[in-house]
Amino acid sequence: MLRTYLYPHQQDALTRLGNGKILWGGVGTGKSRVAAAYYVEREAPRDVYVITTAKKRDSLDWEEEFVKYGVGKTPEATTHGVLTVDSWHNLGKYRDVRGAFFIFDEQRLVGSGDWVSKFLKIAQSNHWILLSATPGDTWMDYIPVFVANGFYKNRTEFKRDHVVYHTFSKFSKVARYTGVTRLVKLRNQILVEMAYLKNTIHHSEIVEVEYDKELFDKVVKRKWHVYSNRPLKNVPELFLVMRKVVNSHASRLRTLMELLDTHKRVIVFYNFDYELDLLRTLTSLVTMSNESLEISQTGNGKFSKGSSSVFEVAEWNGHKHEAIPKSDSWIYLVQYSAGAEGWNCTTTNTMVFYSLPYSYKQWHQAHGRIDRLNTPFIDLYYYTFLTNSDIDRAIKRALDLKRSFNESAYYRAR
Repeated sequence: MLRTYLYPHQQDALTRLGNGKILWGGVGTGKSRVAAAYYVEREAPRDVYVITTAKKRDSLDWEEEFVKYGVGKTPEATTHGVLTVDSWHNLGKYRDVRGAFFIFDEQRLVGSGDWVSKFLKIAQSNHWILLSATPGDTWMDYIPVFVANGFYKNRTEFKRDHVVYHTFSKFSKVARYTGVTRLVKLRNQILVEMAYLKNTIHHSEIVEVEYDKELFDKVVKRKWHVYSNRPLKNVPELFLVMRKVVNSHASRLRTLMELLDTHKRVIVFYNFDYELDLLRTLTSLVTMSNESLEISQTGNGKFSKGSSSVFEVAEWNGHKHEAIPKSDSWIYLVQYSAGAEGWNCTTTNTMVFYSLPYSYKQWHQAHGRIDRLNTPFIDLYYYTFLTNSDIDRAIKRALDLKRSFNESAYYRAR
């Protein structure tokens, strides 16, 4: 009965999963379902704690997975241990828990920050597994898990054994790793890959949009803050202003409106609040598309497009945590940092990348929000808005290479 809810690739992963391991599966492959089954099969009746994204916590996705196995959130409503689901931001609340089982979902354990220290504290006194679609870009990313498994005493020991830094670099920069054979062996001990050949077909299209080249050149060549009318303070501000010039052009909004002629339910990913301000004008904008269709306000976060359906607009970001609309025509505005991972949508097959993220992980995770095992769609459509500006093209090149964009490296190479 336990494995009736699992696909063959999930059953295979379940047999190989164990305490202290990383369940590695692409977005939409069903890692949470395997984790719930693993708990019931190997860890019950311990209490179970799930640490996930705020969005996935609020959507009750984990509760839906566990209820299949009779696991509830109170002692009187469970046939095993008690389930607690919370976000990474509240990880510190559970530092003193002992003898329980933890599932760390969409893992954030990179570097040596606060979450890592709290994770290591929890790992000392509990059983645990990690779930990840992108388990590590470099060997340094594996340090917290290696330490938690007892392979190394701490971060210092790992770096002493395996990391060689550039001698003449102003900042600590890894030149190469030593003992890689051992690192590969250790990684293979803890990494449980859940491979799955999906039936969905991705249709990815670059949509050319415009930008104000004259304004952009004023920022880049004269180092001028065109919005505050003063010199730029530093390199980070240069990038912020460059991106604002590129991302704020009205052609992006017009292009999005044109896509709504074809697609009636669209998830739109964006980066910055100024983009959100423009996107919010969808509820009050009056403009003309190529077919001279009028956009008019209808109130309550909705707008009508000529004689077309009424579009409902909802948001998930640092300001609002609204659910995906359930109407026939809608737009869901999602900020990358707030909503690139940890949730899913099977009621649309269309996504628009209004602007590009720096992070390859966010880019990869965002694609997976509609590419789920239970999606009713075969064809999935991804539209990436892109200008011919240097900054847009450089970010896209990095993402195409499965790398995050690095401002410092780009600036030095100019």
